[in-house]
Amino acid sequence: MQIMHVNTRSPAPVYREKLSPSLWTLVAAALGAPMIALALSPVDLTLALIGGVAVSAVIIALLIWLSPSVSVADGELRAGRAHIDVALLGDAEALAGEEARTARGREFDPRSWTLVRGGIDGAVRIAVLDANDPAPFWIISSRTPDRLAAALRRAQSYAAHSMQM
Repeated sequence: MQIMHVNTRSPAPVYREKLSPSLWTLVAAALGAPMIALALSPVDLTLALIGGVAVSAVIIALLIWLSPSVSVADGELRAGRAHIDVALLGDAEALAGEEARTARGREFDPRSWTLVRGGIDGAVRIAVLDANDPAPFWIISSRTPDRLAAALRRAQSYAAHSMQM
């Protein structure tokens, strides 16, 4: 028998992504172990090995633990500590490759709110419809920009449908 969890609180769409560091960033953090071990080796070799591994493990754990999350749930887009109601957002544009680099570079509007992470190629650009909001766009890094954009569209559609009822 298979037990499935059903969200009884709200049938609204849900999306969640943790913007964890790239594999190369984690490898670079792990390379700190030999450097720390070398620095501690004049004191004691056992302490040097334990210290190097421990410090690198703590750095890697902090990099992962402190990584921001992006989520769409309960009619709200959350990106890191920021959040906005999906009803205040316009179309979500999934960007990849050169399009994403251009949106973060040449076409970047400095008034935009951003959550950009190195090592994550994709991004989603979302227009902000709220006239009181100084940010014209939100630009958010995503490993799956198509899925994030689709989740936003579903949440907007659900919010619009809920308001009509």
